Amino acid sequence: MRTARQPVIGNPVIGGSHPDPSVCRVGEDYYLVCSSFEYFPGVPIFHSRDLVHWRQVGNVLDRPEQVRLSTGTSSARGIHQPTIRHHDGRFWVIARDLSAGGTFVVTTERPAGRWSDPVWLDLPCAVPDLAWDRNGDCWCATTDGCTARVDPYRGTVLEGPWPMWTGDDAPHPEAPHLYQVGGWWYVMFDRGDAPAVARARKPRGPFEPAPGTLADTSGPTRVSGRADLVTTPGGAWWLVRPGTREHPSGFHVLGQEVFLTPVRWDNGWPVVDEATVTAAGESPAAPHPSRDDFDEVVLAPFWISPRGLPEGAWSLTERPGWLTLRATGDTLDRPGCTFVGSRVRHLDSRVSVRLDPGTARAGLSIRRDEAHRYDFEVVPGRVDVIARIGPVRQVVASRTRAPGPITLTVRTRTTDLVPPSFVRPTDEPVGVEPSGPDTIAFHVDDDPGPLAELDGRYLSPEVTSGLAGRVVGMYVTRGVAAFDWFDYRGLA
Repeated sequence: MRTARQPVIGNPVIGGSHPDPSVCRVGEDYYLVCSSFEYFPGVPIFHSRDLVHWRQVGNVLDRPEQVRLSTGTSSARGIHQPTIRHHDGRFWVIARDLSAGGTFVVTTERPAGRWSDPVWLDLPCAVPDLAWDRNGDCWCATTDGCTARVDPYRGTVLEGPWPMWTGDDAPHPEAPHLYQVGGWWYVMFDRGDAPAVARARKPRGPFEPAPGTLADTSGPTRVSGRADLVTTPGGAWWLVRPGTREHPSGFHVLGQEVFLTPVRWDNGWPVVDEATVTAAGESPAAPHPSRDDFDEVVLAPFWISPRGLPEGAWSLTERPGWLTLRATGDTLDRPGCTFVGSRVRHLDSRVSVRLDPGTARAGLSIRRDEAHRYDFEVVPGRVDVIARIGPVRQVVASRTRAPGPITLTVRTRTTDLVPPSFVRPTDEPVGVEPSGPDTIAFHVDDDPGPLAELDGRYLSPEVTSGLAGRVVGMYVTRGVAAFDWFDYRGLA
């Protein structure tokens, strides 16, 4: 069922923390969403014409009234495992809000535009999915191994739920997706190491499992989470799946990224087409511009904040051409602070900002959560590099500075690593070998050497809790500060 013309894959196709991807096609256009966890705006949405080059066009949940992430929302909770589908001229997204403890549906006619307020589904399910049959009936498959016919406009259950499986030894589907292909209904679900598939003649089952899984050998990646199937206008099938790039150290730092794998059909079952799988490498195209000069009147869709950005905390018009941030909390150690960040998308990267701090306390932070981050902080007369690792918060390096604007640069590299005992370039690293995934260096203005270099392992999921990858961003915890530009560069 594949056509001769296939896109050239440079996996991952979307780099950085974009877990649990779901995709749908309308004509020649593809739309993809993924989990956003504790970050707001929620559920980023991407557009592509070839499944390889993606551009973020908005966020499904971009208004506070659509989602309320409390200050207690941890990095492992929030908005999880959305599904995007298109039916009868409308786009639909169903997702699980672990903070609110429920499942909701939103809809729109323009995926880059305004999405509806949530309709909460009257169906207990950990991870939901939507599919329509040829009669126009809407079906929801759930993690607890059931299907039900639902009204997505009202959130009501019309029939069911019914169990998909027969027999006590049959596996329940984790994170299911439901598809109608030919005369069969297929459910694809997560089995931990690879997606698995089962099929039935009716959406209510009973489903029979396939003899194997959709095993993928596309390079040094760890497969986990929710995958999705999509077909091209020419009839080719593809698997969009999450994965993490592995490092010899055993640490991975970017979270789940989006990988693309070709699929073929064999005796009525989808299988990975291993003959055309490509090795993992850097993403062929950045999902958003590398530099923001803050010349617009609204923030670009890729900017995110933990649990929300308080009203009045930011402005692009108060000082045209600058992003002005106002402190709403006095520390990054607790929720409620003013932080505007972007997902780190490359293993090697350089992030720079031009900051006019005035008398504020502000800077650039690379973070996993409140308890695991490195801050590059400016206060009157001084620049500090601060490490926050669990219960320990320590200023590891400082230097004086003159008043006025300053350029801060955080550079991450996976070569020429330093041991965890190393902080300043003048240190003598003795007795400990470099064994982390990367080194994070902090540069002020045009200084030839870094102010500090820190081991990156402490900003990895093997050390922290949660599922998201690193985010790097601007913050202020006292007063008002302005940022002239933010420049992100992926490095080879």
